[in-house]
Amino acid sequence: QVQLVESGGGLVQAGDSLRLSCAASGRTVSSSSMAWFRQAPGKEREFVARISWTNINTYADSVKGRFTISRDNAKNTVYLQMNSLKPEDTAVYYCAAPMRVRGAIPSSRSNEYDYWGQGTQVTVSS
Repeated sequence: QVQLVESGGGLVQAGDSLRLSCAASGRTVSSSSMAWFRQAPGKEREFVARISWTNINTYADSVKGRFTISRDNAKNTVYLQMNSLKPEDTAVYYCAAPMRVRGAIPSSRSNEYDYWGQGTQVTVSS
């Protein structure tokens, strides 16, 4: 069974940085596409970043140049480094993985991901 556990969220000021972690069990992150999504109060869940099993990174326009997704294969963990945080980045951040290990890379649509973590809250004050 695949389990994803996020950590690293918190309350920061605008301009600060945070690094989120997603520890995976039951899934080898080096052979799986992994993604980060976020959901702000009253809004739909939105795509943030994806690292494919082919090592291609993709970002939402709203975070491009500020956020970086990466993975540590030895720790079986995926990270989201968030720099120059803005109040509009405030949300619960979720780690996600698709059912398939390799093959077609999932898009930015949340319904293409089958496994989700419990989320970690990120709050950015102005």
